[in-house]
Amino acid sequence: MASNQSLPSASTNHDSTTKITDMDMDSLLNCTSHLNLQDLSNMAVSCKFLNRLVSSDSIWRRLFRERWPRREAFIISQTSGVREAYMARYRALQQFKFVDPVVFDLYVGAKCSDLLLSKDSIYFSQGPLIKTLNIDKILEGKVSLASLNDHRARITSMRLFPLKETSLFRNEAQIKENVLVTSSCDHSIRLWWKGSCQRCFRGHNGPVTILSDKLLGDGTGKLFASGGEDSTVRLWSLSSSGKRGQHALKATLYGHEKPIVLMSVSGHRASLIVSVSKDSKVRVWDASISASDRNSSCVGTTSVSGVPMGMKCHDSLIYIAAGSSFEAVDLRTMKRVFRTSTHLGKLYSFDIMPSSFLACTGGNGRAMLWDIRKSTGTGEAGPMAELDEHIGPVTHLHMDPYKIVTGGPKDPCVKIWQADTGDQTNVLISSPLENAGCSGFAADGFRIVTAGYSQEEGVLCFRDFNNAVSLGSLSDEISGSKFWCPSTSDDAHESDG
Repeated sequence: MASNQSLPSASTNHDSTTKITDMDMDSLLNCTSHLNLQDLSNMAVSCKFLNRLVSSDSIWRRLFRERWPRREAFIISQTSGVREAYMARYRALQQFKFVDPVVFDLYVGAKCSDLLLSKDSIYFSQGPLIKTLNIDKILEGKVSLASLNDHRARITSMRLFPLKETSLFRNEAQIKENVLVTSSCDHSIRLWWKGSCQRCFRGHNGPVTILSDKLLGDGTGKLFASGGEDSTVRLWSLSSSGKRGQHALKATLYGHEKPIVLMSVSGHRASLIVSVSKDSKVRVWDASISASDRNSSCVGTTSVSGVPMGMKCHDSLIYIAAGSSFEAVDLRTMKRVFRTSTHLGKLYSFDIMPSSFLACTGGNGRAMLWDIRKSTGTGEAGPMAELDEHIGPVTHLHMDPYKIVTGGPKDPCVKIWQADTGDQTNVLISSPLENAGCSGFAADGFRIVTAGYSQEEGVLCFRDFNNAVSLGSLSDEISGSKFWCPSTSDDAHESDG
């Protein structure tokens, strides 16, 4: 029989465990040097102790130097706290409140369409051509314009998907890279990486009109969806190998009677894809269900009033703009949750930021900002702000947590608005061309690229606000984010996003 002395103690002294609050402040501050802004955000809402730690000026001096190394004198001059100065500048730059960004104009000959802006590249199409610009080269004052010319007809849709979801992915060094996927009126879909076509997907019996905004599925073997003038939705595997994309077509979904014009992947179930056809019919498909009987994958249907022109999924809701109104449908019941009419005729553009309960619609001469919490199905709720003084229809619209960007083909200016209030923060000329309208734009963080077009001449204008210092006359007083204020109540876990 074993001695009682060899048996483990019946109780454990949990008090001997070292807690994070037992560490000295210098050690914790040293640990934060390995964290980025998002990591610090997470720390700040975890508890009051870490919120106070994250408020330390030493952390924000480091972040300031890393992001804006040329602003050292500005940091030293601050008397109200470096954290507040950092957040104020970060927010103002996101809202383009400055008049001295880095500007680069590139004459590209023809009209540009389908603009995309990533961390390191600008993508745009001109008819069947896809062209790419390296942003690092632009900032060095050099032009590095490449053409991808394997398509034989007009480009209809362009998307960026993670390289790691494809069979081209090899190692963790490529974890942040993307592939470009394009559809065309030549009936094909192509996947591009490293400046060349890596896959060609064929299956549609006509022009491919639209690509899904996100990938379908969980884990490995993710799919993307396409819609075409042949009224079908087709599902494709990104993990298939072979230059011609053999065996990439996983399903063809039938049910629509008109060409597909909009597609969006559900936010609450990654296997659901919503498609809208030209006749305003809406269908929900489950990619995890076999489509052996041609239409068994359809798990919901509805319709909208008017010509469909915009759609976006969030959680279990699908937001659709059509005609002169936008509405939300619950994908679990296929029942309409609300519908709001703009009372201003045809809509030309639509975007939504459901996490902030905001939506924006582009009409003729103005855009309108809506609080979707007030849209309860009566259609009587008015907009919270009118974004006016536009010339002609507002056909291009961008929303993010900081700003709204609006523009159109008859308006030489692109206008910037504060997302939460609708206050105007800046006006940008879309191009140096005389009497040029805006044919498109793309914004990402502190950067924006606009396309101007006039008299058969096209120009791209790239602006980088990252190191701007001069506030413009439209700028309001800049205040720090309440998110970073030290907590004094039980709502320390709340964030303003």
